[in-house]
Amino acid sequence: MALWHLRSKRKPSGGRLHKARKKRRVDRGNLPIETRVGARQVSRKRVEGGKIKLKLSAVEKINVADPKTGKITRVKVLSVKDNKANVHYIRRNIVTKGAVVETEAGLARVTSRPGQQGIANAVLIEAKK
Repeated sequence: MALWHLRSKRKPSGGRLHKARKKRRVDRGNLPIETRVGARQVSRKRVEGGKIKLKLSAVEKINVADPKTGKITRVKVLSVKDNKANVHYIRRNIVTKGAVVETEAGLARVTSRPGQQGIANAVLIEAKK
């Protein structure tokens, strides 16, 4: 199912707005991809111009950058600890940009958009002792 995100049929003043063209396939929107913690699943989506977008449906490992050492490691994601996007995403283990995830290296904040970019990157905020 696709969503249409088009302009209103009315002007800000309330008058009728006449369309310059008909609806096009590229005008459609898509439902959000809620990336969950689990075995990695990636889907490919064709976008305008024939390009391909990767959508990450599930993530198992994440690239974590340690700001103190400057090293990047690929570690396993255990669970979602905090998510400002939606409080219900915590219990459902859904990863979005800005979510705090518990990894084998410690707590990390997600800096990429997994549902849009097809990759999960994070910055370590609290190392495991």
